[in-house]
Amino acid sequence: MKRALAISLTALVLVSCNFVTSLVHEGELVAKAGSHELYSTELESYIPKGLSPEDSTSFAQQYINTWAMERLYEDMANRELSKSDLDVTKELDDYRRSLLKYRYEQSYVNQRLDTSISENQISDYFKSHQDQLRLTLPILKARYVTVLKDSPNLTKIRKELSVDDSQMMAADSVLFMSTLRNTDFGGSWVEAPVLAREFGTDYVTALSSMKGGYIETTDEAGNHNIAYVYELIKAGEVGPEEFYRERIKDIILGSRKQTLLNNLERDLLEEAREQGNYVIY
Repeated sequence: MKRALAISLTALVLVSCNFVTSLVHEGELVAKAGSHELYSTELESYIPKGLSPEDSTSFAQQYINTWAMERLYEDMANRELSKSDLDVTKELDDYRRSLLKYRYEQSYVNQRLDTSISENQISDYFKSHQDQLRLTLPILKARYVTVLKDSPNLTKIRKELSVDDSQMMAADSVLFMSTLRNTDFGGSWVEAPVLAREFGTDYVTALSSMKGGYIETTDEAGNHNIAYVYELIKAGEVGPEEFYRERIKDIILGSRKQTLLNNLERDLLEEAREQGNYVIY
């Protein structure tokens, strides 16, 4: 059996060296696996447009390998499995019903879901679900820079990182001109691991090394990685409403979606009963 499989694998792919050129010929045989044949018209439909010849060839070869293995598994299963194991009618019917149900639900929800969410709705949810919104990770606002090891502005840069918002515009020009990398994460709250990744470490190590709001390390090239954390909220506490805004929107939309689906199931059963299409004996 192993020898037969090896022979099949050796013979399954028949690809010419000028494969990309052959793709322009519709209906040309590209590969064969057992009794299965793959033609250029089918292959072309799976290759994304705009690829370079090299990428097109690589993508095509990957597809051929996948196509061949699927056909070989199919042939092997047909030879080796029992008649009962080969009968997948029930599984296919179950999958078809599940897929049709999912597609109809998606269509139903997309046509009816109210996606508008007001700031008041977000605030109301935030105020009434405080216990469910406790942080599992610390969150913070920070500014981070990478400074060349021999920069004459190192001391000044450290100071500029800690200025308040009213002085930030002037500080930004110094930071931009004197650093290899400079980010304030959009001024948004971020989870501590996001900042820790800039230092190539975990957030516990990063925060435990913080002194006076500063976290500093030196990389292998001797450059200085510096962050100034100007706001920090610990795990277990509730963060500010703005941190949860997108999450709350998703929760509200998810609740609306589930309500629509629940109502759909109820209405389908009620309508079927009224029309005599659903009867329990």
